[in-house]
Amino acid sequence: MAPQNNADNRRIPLARPGRGASRARRAEILRVDHAGEYAAVHIYRAQQAVFQGRAGHEAVAADMEEMRGQEAVHLARFDALLNAERVRPTIMTPVWRLAALGLGAGTALLGEKAAHACTEAVESVIEEHYADQIAELADRDPALAAELTQFRDEELAHHDHAVAQGSRDAPGHRLLSAVIKAGCRVAIKVSERV
Repeated sequence: MAPQNNADNRRIPLARPGRGASRARRAEILRVDHAGEYAAVHIYRAQQAVFQGRAGHEAVAADMEEMRGQEAVHLARFDALLNAERVRPTIMTPVWRLAALGLGAGTALLGEKAAHACTEAVESVIEEHYADQIAELADRDPALAAELTQFRDEELAHHDHAVAQGSRDAPGHRLLSAVIKAGCRVAIKVSERV
């Protein structure tokens, strides 16, 4: 029997029963996606700060600035949606900010390849997360699904760029990637709920 690909193994959350269930689920989606984009902006900001002005690191600093700018556009969209729909952001925002700044600075201090390994790991989890949401929302909220599809494509471009820049050559890549991915998955679950 042929192994199934990741898309076949994904568990799409079922709609919650009862009145207001779709609104509650939409609030979870907006809250967690806002948190993810907020963290991404801070990861790239910290990485850029480490590389900025260091001889020989101009290109990676520019990469981080460009990706931070794209994530800021995503974040602004989720800010607008949260405000329009009166959804509160996660109460974990201050924690995620500190974690993102630490992750960004820490991986950048380990070098360019480690910074790119961070991008590869984060964006691989976010890509899967968005893909699950797109599948869940395709029929009942096609407009949001379309926006998430655009964001997912941009996250995939970040992932692919990181791989092209040597992310997999980072020292301890497998361990670094596993730890970052696990942290992202925990943050997703927590941010949906609180």
